[in-house]
Amino acid sequence: MKAILWTAYGPPDVLKPGEVEMVIPRDNEVLIRVHAATVSAGDVEARGMQFPLLLAAAMRIFAGLTRPKRIRVLGQELSGEVVGAGSRVTRFKPGDRVYGTTGFGFGAYAEYICLPEASEDSVLAIIPDELDYIQAATLPTGGLEALHFLRQGELKPGDQVLVNGAGGSIGSFAVQLAKLSGADVTGVDRADKLDRVLSLGADHVINYAVVDFSKQEQKYDVVLDVVGKRSFGRSVRALKPNGRYLLANPRLSSSLRGAWVGLTSGKKVLSKVAGRSPEDLDYLGNLCASGKIKPVIDKIFPFEQTAEAHRYVETGQKQGNVVILVES
Repeated sequence: MKAILWTAYGPPDVLKPGEVEMVIPRDNEVLIRVHAATVSAGDVEARGMQFPLLLAAAMRIFAGLTRPKRIRVLGQELSGEVVGAGSRVTRFKPGDRVYGTTGFGFGAYAEYICLPEASEDSVLAIIPDELDYIQAATLPTGGLEALHFLRQGELKPGDQVLVNGAGGSIGSFAVQLAKLSGADVTGVDRADKLDRVLSLGADHVINYAVVDFSKQEQKYDVVLDVVGKRSFGRSVRALKPNGRYLLANPRLSSSLRGAWVGLTSGKKVLSKVAGRSPEDLDYLGNLCASGKIKPVIDKIFPFEQTAEAHRYVETGQKQGNVVILVES
């Protein structure tokens, strides 16, 4: 079967079209013909091992010390059609349209993939009739991450919420979900993304190249930091006395400092990794199907141009999601 092979740790050119052996589902797995996948930040970081030192070492031990051997195909988000199912599968059947995330197993940049019906790492759900494959593929990572962190933030109507990185995949969903909760939302990103952020419902926007939110007098009940490039100390000071700082991309030092903040003040720093459940994916899918939130799709690349899609994402220009069309 066709796949985009991950041949080395490095720039986008290490992703090359090729062939791999056809996958066969185990008893608890479904076989999916992939229609669409995405280029997430996790895919880009994994491709070049652009992780903090300890995480990069762990990933190399898992995937391969000098080059990727255990994982040959990247891609964490997908949508497609079930074409086969193991004997123990009860939730899905051939013909079902599904979407989900592969977790750390990756593998979505291929014609077919096998995923467990239920797993702590990956998750699958039925696509609502109102959504197409391209829309559905954007929900499982950015949508679930945004939902998870905002739930940790325990948003209430009237809360003042800042989303740093509001124009990306997680951020664009977070802006919409925060507005649904009744919050007053400020989105922070590049100047060329701010009109889109406003169109998603943000009440205020900040161009990070001109204004550093962490140095302003304005204080927030919740700061969701998808980017993690501002000073940790100043970002915490941007919170109200009982505010919550949600770190979607934490480093070890931030986690340790966050624990100290929680012990010495009424503020909380929360960076727990998102759990994944079919129920949460169903919830997001139904919100999309009803028009209460919408996926932001920036560009769609053909399967053979997956490397070019990675190159585009690395420029930082991506607004929302970049989709790979695997099967038209």
